[in-house]
Amino acid sequence: MKDIPPDARPREKLLSQGPAALAEAELVALLLRTGLKGTSVLQLAQQVLDAFGGIAGLLHADPADLKRIKGLGPAKRAELSAVIELARRSLQQRLADRPAFDSPGAVRDYLRLHLGPREHEVFAVLFLDAQHRLLQFDEMFRGTLTQTSVYPREVVRRALALNAAAVILAHNHPSGVAEPSRADEFLTQSLKSALQLVDVRVLDHMVVGRAGVVSFAERGLL
Repeated sequence: MKDIPPDARPREKLLSQGPAALAEAELVALLLRTGLKGTSVLQLAQQVLDAFGGIAGLLHADPADLKRIKGLGPAKRAELSAVIELARRSLQQRLADRPAFDSPGAVRDYLRLHLGPREHEVFAVLFLDAQHRLLQFDEMFRGTLTQTSVYPREVVRRALALNAAAVILAHNHPSGVAEPSRADEFLTQSLKSALQLVDVRVLDHMVVGRAGVVSFAERGLL
């Protein structure tokens, strides 16, 4: 970053003005530290963001995805992967420490982080205790781009094994549009009926798209 004026360098800017003053590319540049021959670290950081469609996409990347970006060697990939995992664990701890619906934004952020960028459909369940704190997040079923086979008995079995009192169901729409389908509504009612038999409440079913999350409870679909 020697070619950048001292007061405009990301590290100095962060220390003097705080992290909120930095653009996304500047934050990523701090992690990368160096660029490539003919490519500054800020340019490389922007290329990384562009490759994943912005910071939200980057936060969903795994090490194999990062490996495909030219200029990201093992050290840079390790730093980015560590930050991504810290973000995931931070959200998971928030959900484990307090009732899920005390921080509904955290539930949405957690699900977007895990399911938002997937190219195939994934059906997941957040298993909660009697105080609605997170016990376990399980990706239970995976399917094609258009459908997933979901077996209620497997969800019931897992809920009993974890001694869960309630669940939040979730799945993604790889198309990016988070609008629930009639099939989603039918599946929700099937799971709700099966879980009621073992006194496990379905608190919500959230559909995750790239731009947002739709809640069945907020739509009155439960």
